[in-house]
Amino acid sequence: MPQTVCSGTMFTTPSGFSPHLACAEPGEEEEAPQEGPGPGACLADGPPITSASLDTLIQNLVPTADYYPEKAYVFAFLLSARLFIPPSELLARVCELCIKQQQLDQSPLDMAKVRKFGPKILQLLKEWTETFPSDFRDEKMVGHLEDIIHRIAACDEAYWKTLNQVLQKLNQRLVLMSQGEESSLKVSVNASSISDKLVAFKTKPPPIQKDILSICNDPYTLAQQLTHVELEHLSHIGPEEFVQAFVQKDPLDGTQPCFSDQKKKTSNLEAYVRWFNRLCYLVATEICMPAKKKQRAQVIEFFIDVARECFNIGNFNSLMAIISGMNMSPVSRLKKTWGKAKTAKFFILEHQMDPTGNFYNYRTALRGAAHRSRTANSNREKIVIPFFSLLIKDIYFLNEGCANRLPNGHVNFEKFVELARQVGEFMTWKQVECPFEEDRAILHYLHTAPVFSEDGLYLASYESESPENQVEKDRWKALRSNVLGKT
Repeated sequence: MPQTVCSGTMFTTPSGFSPHLACAEPGEEEEAPQEGPGPGACLADGPPITSASLDTLIQNLVPTADYYPEKAYVFAFLLSARLFIPPSELLARVCELCIKQQQLDQSPLDMAKVRKFGPKILQLLKEWTETFPSDFRDEKMVGHLEDIIHRIAACDEAYWKTLNQVLQKLNQRLVLMSQGEESSLKVSVNASSISDKLVAFKTKPPPIQKDILSICNDPYTLAQQLTHVELEHLSHIGPEEFVQAFVQKDPLDGTQPCFSDQKKKTSNLEAYVRWFNRLCYLVATEICMPAKKKQRAQVIEFFIDVARECFNIGNFNSLMAIISGMNMSPVSRLKKTWGKAKTAKFFILEHQMDPTGNFYNYRTALRGAAHRSRTANSNREKIVIPFFSLLIKDIYFLNEGCANRLPNGHVNFEKFVELARQVGEFMTWKQVECPFEEDRAILHYLHTAPVFSEDGLYLASYESESPENQVEKDRWKALRSNVLGKT
């Protein structure tokens, strides 16, 4: 069935996050948490930080003349820190520590020391702006950037040039993000013209009708265009949205994460969910719409082939949307239509996406696609578009299964390392440039073709194959009255 925005009642299967992650239950005795070795703490070369105070974690983020945090640590902490401190306040703390440690408020400056420190703070700011550009929609963030660079610019005028380059790229990304969000908001399940389309299709000659097969009759081409749409949506989703999607009180400290007060948005996640729903309903509409059984069977076979091509490409989200659309009740009840279609390949695809064993078959296929992506030489082989609802579910269970803070008040950083691993893998996949040429006619149809609502689908289904029992007959009669204005 189509996806909806996640809620606590959606998910009933076990979580998919790593089994090695230890999560203490509230009140459970803990071993002494590891603070880590101070500013030199890292995730790659030294002992991993499993827990620490927020102050310690912030200190580990701050570069010095002789130290720079591991990139994995920077990403994991910047991703998770927003649960405890607003990004603007975090950057302010980082700048304060830099000023204090490097004595940037003293005159004269230790030029040799600052020249070693300057490139490192610029690198941290560059990573932050590139990975979490939406943080810098807050003018305070840009002000902190300019202040810290102003303090070290006396050592090297090139620092101003570098900062300007960073800000220029940041502004370009923010403009692209705004444009992407505006276009994403236009994607919705368009339920308009339900009755007109239905009546028109049942009464007008076929040449007047516009359907998916009249726009594209090649399954591979449609799978390519669906991949375009998927990658376009993914490109607008920032890593912070995964954290912002599951804001809840921490049961150990009873406080609400600070960014919730700022009403941060997850509009790109929501737009992606709407796209999935639209594709489900579009598939169901295209199957239920034709008046003749032979035509409906032809559409079913076409979408089976499209789904298979999506699987081969690595586009698992479109694959699941197509399967979900074909499994909607108004479609699945068309027994005579299904009996005329060749469905062997469909059952194979259903097996691949079977939810049994926490989607074991799908996860196996996803690992294969991910391995292919890592070793690929072409963008075509690098494509991995995960079944997004399941990715969100895994992150949801990681969030719910482990407290943000341990009983002693320390941050459960091991949880956030695992969160960063999952989100980081997704961020790698979404950066792949689509290798397929755009077909604007097909893309326009995918985004704008009217689709039936659930009532419209049932009515079209009953019009195609008569109700089989009294319950269906009563519903058909009610739908004809409500949707078509007939008695």
